Amino acid sequence: MRVMRSFGLASLLAGSTLIAGILGYHLLGHLPWIDAILEASMILGGMGAVAPMANDAVKLFASAYALFSGLVVITTIGILMAPWLHRMMHRLYQENAGDKRR
Repeated sequence: MRVMRSFGLASLLAGSTLIAGILGYHLLGHLPWIDAILEASMILGGMGAVAPMANDAVKLFASAYALFSGLVVITTIGILMAPWLHRMMHRLYQENAGDKRR
């Protein structure tokens, strides 16, 4: 259940970040929807920009979105790994506590 909850939270975080990027590139960069989706996906995936940025507003947005996307990727990995790391810590604690009792 915890794994599914973590997966849902990670999906919500990544999806909302992708939607924010799509809207930013569409509204500030005047990119067509499909190009905005491509641009936001490439930045969020860490692959880099595809389309040339036409004005200063979209350039500032692109730099902020790229920095934010890096943090989102790290956070998403942490959220996805949390249930397994939590279980592993319980196992290690139980093994260490068992050794001290002997």
